[in-house]
Amino acid sequence: MNGADFSNCYLVADLPGGAAVVIDAGEPVERLLAVAERHQVVPEYVLLTHHHHDHVGGLATLKACWPLARVLIHPLERDLVANVDAPIEAGERLEVGELVIRPLHTPGHTKGMLSFLVEHRGSRAVFTGDTLFRDSVGGVRSPGHDSYQSLKDSIMGTLMELDNEVEVRPGHSETTTISREWAHNPFIRIWRGLDREGSEPCVALGEPATLILLATDYDGGHKAWVRWPDGTDDIVPGSRVKRAG
Repeated sequence: MNGADFSNCYLVADLPGGAAVVIDAGEPVERLLAVAERHQVVPEYVLLTHHHHDHVGGLATLKACWPLARVLIHPLERDLVANVDAPIEAGERLEVGELVIRPLHTPGHTKGMLSFLVEHRGSRAVFTGDTLFRDSVGGVRSPGHDSYQSLKDSIMGTLMELDNEVEVRPGHSETTTISREWAHNPFIRIWRGLDREGSEPCVALGEPATLILLATDYDGGHKAWVRWPDGTDDIVPGSRVKRAG
């Protein structure tokens, strides 16, 4: 984890000295390189969840150290990142040693956002990029974003369809599980109908809106779900919302 913005890059191996991949490449990558050396693994792939700098800033360093590692990203974002070798899409399957990796298209934060479901000897983890965090979700106003509805569909229609015990390894901050987020994530609780939407008037991004939910975000700040006068919704930084009171 990068302490500046809590961004995570992951080294995933089947066993020491075995096969491995890297998921995301945010700076700095020196600790990841040291762990790879200690466990005597050379990754075959660098899998990118999306194109934002805090997830790709260390890519050139990784390629310099591991020139044979193939860098893969969704086709919609291939032209947005240097050093990409090939696209990868949902429905494909990678077998890397004993690892079985399936990309899931989870747009919202960006249009080409991928999550990676990794299976090894009966255990499974999903690496969700900036789609789903512990107690929070991705915003939909970053460069290359999609829509609130896309993000909701990605979470409720794809990620929450995974088994309860699947670990969630987000692009920022702490690990969680599908079952924990199903029960405790405040966005998901409203989408499930367990908690009520808020109705407080506010100003978001300088425009009048209704504050549906203000939740704690992964960095200790806040993430806001707002509704515009035309009935459309957005998920924006809480720092960009001024409450009526």
